[in-house]
Amino acid sequence: MKKKILLIEDEKVLVEMYNEKFSEAGYEIISAFEAREGLKLAKKEKPDLIILDILLPREDGIFFLKEQKKDPEIASIPVVALSNYDNPEAKREALDLGVKDYLIKTDFTPQEIIEKVKEYLS
Repeated sequence: MKKKILLIEDEKVLVEMYNEKFSEAGYEIISAFEAREGLKLAKKEKPDLIILDILLPREDGIFFLKEQKKDPEIASIPVVALSNYDNPEAKREALDLGVKDYLIKTDFTPQEIIEKVKEYLS
């Protein structure tokens, strides 16, 4: 059975690119463009992993992480933060809230990100 990834990212072009790359790598991918939509999809779809942008419209990724922790149905789903927001405070807060990793988009090629995700899913 294919592993399912929930991508919470507000940049459409990135969503399309990652959808394609993860599909090619054999994953089922679902996407949300904002935090609340991501929480709903996480509950409905029960993904194996969540890739979360920190800077999102309305509520940010930190909001998502706090809400996720409160919900026993989805609290244990691993999350990898993938953001351009290279802010030590946001990074520390995300790590305190349990993200597996905090990756800066510009530091990795899409292929490297897929390799990292494979590690977290194995």
